[in-house]
Parts: sequence; C-alpha cells; structure tokens
Amino acid sequence: MRPLRPVPRLSVLALAAVLAVAGPALAQLLPASADTARDRLNASPRHGEWVSVPAPGGDAVESWIVYPERADAAPVVVVIHEIYGLTDWIRAVADEFASQGFIAIAPDLLTGKGPDGGRTDSVDRDGAVALVRGLAADEVHARLKAVADWTTALPAAADSYGTVGFCWGGRTSFTFATSDAELGAAVVYYGTSPESEALAAVGAPVLGLYGGDDARVNATIPPAQERLEELGKSFQVEIFDGAGHGFLRAQEGREGRNLAASSQAWPLTVRFFREHLGS
Repeated sequence: MRPLRPVPRLSVLALAAVLAVAGPALAQLLPASADTARDRLNASPRHGEWVSVPAPGGDAVESWIVYPERADAAPVVVVIHEIYGLTDWIRAVADEFASQGFIAIAPDLLTGKGPDGGRTDSVDRDGAVALVRGLAADEVHARLKAVADWTTALPAAADSYGTVGFCWGGRTSFTFATSDAELGAAVVYYGTSPESEALAAVGAPVLGLYGGDDARVNATIPPAQERLEELGKSFQVEIFDGAGHGFLRAQEGREGRNLAASSQAWPLTVRFFREHLGS
C-alpha cells in the first residue's frame, strides 16, 4: 500500500505572508466560501435555473443546474450536497464548475422530505441534518442516477459524467461509485470511505481530498486505500496538513490553512474531471 500523501505544513508566518499578497485574487479562482456564496451567485454571468428531474416510481428531484459558456457539448458534474442540504454554498460550487466548462447540476436530495413535501428550504439547518441522516442509500443512489441520466441527455451535454460531494455528500459520491457502472469519475471531499466489502464494485477512478486535522474521516482512508490497491483500482488520496473538516466551505478558517488546502484541492478536482470526463 502506498503511504498517504499529506501536503507539507507551511509555517504560520510564511502562510500568512503568501495569503496577504494572494488571498483576494486567489479567492476569485476558487468556489465561494459559505460567507461569500450569495454574492458570488448574484454576480455570476452564467445561466442557472431550478429544474425538476424525473426519477423512478413517479419521483422527482428538484435540482439547481448551471450551464457553461461554450460552443460544444460539455461533460456533466453532479454536485452532492453536505448534510446541511442544498444550500447557497452548494449552488455556488456548481456555478464554479460551470465556469470551468462543465454542466453542473446539484440535486436537492431532500426533495419531498420536508414539511408538506418541501425540500431543504422548508426546514432550518438542524432540520436538514435530521432529514439527511434519515435518507436511505438506495433511494439516494437512484435519484443521483436519474439526475445524471437526465442531464447527459440534454442537447448541450456530453455523455460523460462524474460526481463530487462534500462531507455526507463526499461519502455519497464514494458509495455511488460502488453502484453505478457508467460513472466516469468520483471526487470525495472529506467524506468517510465505504466498507471494504463494497469496494470491489468501484469502477470509476476516485480522488479523495481531506483535511489533515480530521481524524474521524481520515481513519477510514487506509482500509479503503489498501483494498482498492489490492483490486487494482484507482484511488488518489491528498491530505492537506493543518486543514480542518469542511475546508472548502470554511476557507476563512484555521489561520489560512483551509484556504491553502482549497487552493490546492480545487485545481486537482478540475484537472481530475477534465482527465476522466473530457475537457
């Protein structure tokens, strides 16, 4: 088994000096943080809209889709939300994927689960967490597959797609790779790994991006890495030293280390999808 690859720790003074010069410009090259998501969405030049995606059994999934500005067909990225449901931050992440040339769609997996059949915006944050914890994996996977199939059938879309998820969504991105043979690539942001017995079904290459100060999640990496290597499957792991859980959302945190992690993780994500889905 290859050793995990932590990104070396910069001294606090060195990191502070870099961010003091590059921080504002760097932030514009990354997805919004939770604090800046609404402003970035309001300023986006791209076309984003709510769509209702048909799913099996008469189900439908309300989803936020954003289109890139390009002349040819675009590969698809399905953006899987955190345990907090489909927030403005997740919509802003989808918008940033569109800026990189992908059709990005973020399904609200709480569609129909809230009061009176509502979605994420029908409950508060604690309510969203409780509802997400109650979701059944089989239903989630069926909805993700329906969203991927619907989106790749659009005239502006190519037939290749990948998933990316954050925290709960990161684990879901990884577990979806065990159930969908057509998946082109999966990116996991600080999500726990599936159990070893499920990993034989992984077909797509997986990129895992983790904060170094996230022991709960990171304890699940070595068993998955060892098993996938035994199976000859691709699992690229990057651990960003000093960053915390949720670093892409909380870029302002941990004395600049979350921003430093984000500045490395995001280009890796875009490059990974371009390599495996097409550019």
